[in-house]
Amino acid sequence: MAAHRTEPDRPGARPRVVAAVAGVLGWAGALVAAVLVADVLLTVGGANPANSITTTVATWADRFALGFRDLFTPADAKLRVLVNHGLAALFWLVVRSLALRLVRLLG
Repeated sequence: MAAHRTEPDRPGARPRVVAAVAGVLGWAGALVAAVLVADVLLTVGGANPANSITTTVATWADRFALGFRDLFTPADAKLRVLVNHGLAALFWLVVRSLALRLVRLLG
């Protein structure tokens, strides 16, 4: 009876793909949250709304805010951005965390 020969364990492509996907998702989620937080800081800090940096950050933050953009409508514009974009940033951090867990679980 011939002995069955097995190849030594080699790291496959799957762990590398899982790590790469997790890395991309991690950075993307963190970047989205950072844009929202930056918009809050610029708004609450009183940054010049006509400045190109401020308008660019505000434009991207509005895109990422999803349904949180007008969830609360206090009269103070700074408070409105603080609450709504702050909640959106927390939402994206939770989504990021769940996505990373799911990718690692499936990987």
